[in-house]
Amino acid sequence: MSRGIYIVANDRVIDNAIALLNSIRHYDPEVTVYLIPFNDNYHKVAEQLADLHNVQVFPDLEFLENLTKRIGEIFDRDFLALPNKMRKLVAWFGPLDEFIYIDTDIVVFEKIADNLDKLSKVDFFCCDYHHANEKLRNVFSPFVQERQIFSDAQLEDVFNSGFWASRKGVITEQQMDEALRECAMHREYFDFSEGVTDQPILNYLVLKLIAKRGNLVKIPGGGPGSWAGSRNFQQQDYALYDRGQRLKYLHWAGTRIKIGSPYWQLWEHYRYLHEGKFAFIPKLTRRLFPFVFART
Repeated sequence: MSRGIYIVANDRVIDNAIALLNSIRHYDPEVTVYLIPFNDNYHKVAEQLADLHNVQVFPDLEFLENLTKRIGEIFDRDFLALPNKMRKLVAWFGPLDEFIYIDTDIVVFEKIADNLDKLSKVDFFCCDYHHANEKLRNVFSPFVQERQIFSDAQLEDVFNSGFWASRKGVITEQQMDEALRECAMHREYFDFSEGVTDQPILNYLVLKLIAKRGNLVKIPGGGPGSWAGSRNFQQQDYALYDRGQRLKYLHWAGTRIKIGSPYWQLWEHYRYLHEGKFAFIPKLTRRLFPFVFART
């Protein structure tokens, strides 16, 4: 049985992708990682991640293109403007039997693939507090609860689409196509008001098609958080802690990673983990005074 991690990236997010992979490899040198190209502009990031961390490009690019095309045909452009945002759905049809999908605006603080052991009890799991903090916001409109499209118990399982895990074959192509067409006919189900893209649709697919679901934070006393918008985490040795519990990962969801962003220096640590002693000097300063920071 093959296990591993999928990411979606292109050259535009190369710095984030390097930070993420540096953190993954820091804790797990061996786990298989596949890059799902967001679009055709992915060759630079693919080359760097292959050289640095043996990341492989998703092997069936024809299937990926066909899936993207099908999604673009199912949804009107004023409903789902960027079908490429849905490319993470290809994870259910890729080479990995069990997988974690991770957005590139994340860094991890443990051997993250060990969490795949949880798939012995469920067919899908996430690891976040969206259900508690955001409720249905950025997922479903009030219509879904009012009309009981999903039960209240099901709606307690809404999740952030940046980190989740499942296994190959849990959703078939036919099931996915049918569910996506249901979504396309019912835009009143979804909350796109704050610019989210894949998250509402992915939640619909999972709640509709996968009965055995879990959330790693739903443990007695509650697991650690993961959102970079929380200022309550404590840092120790380039990891974060929440009420004494080490975070599994940190996600800058909805926040651009830049100087002044929450936990910026932590992100810089992982981005420049293997690039020398001037890693934490802001890029602008390095460009203005290259003679000062020239490497020998």
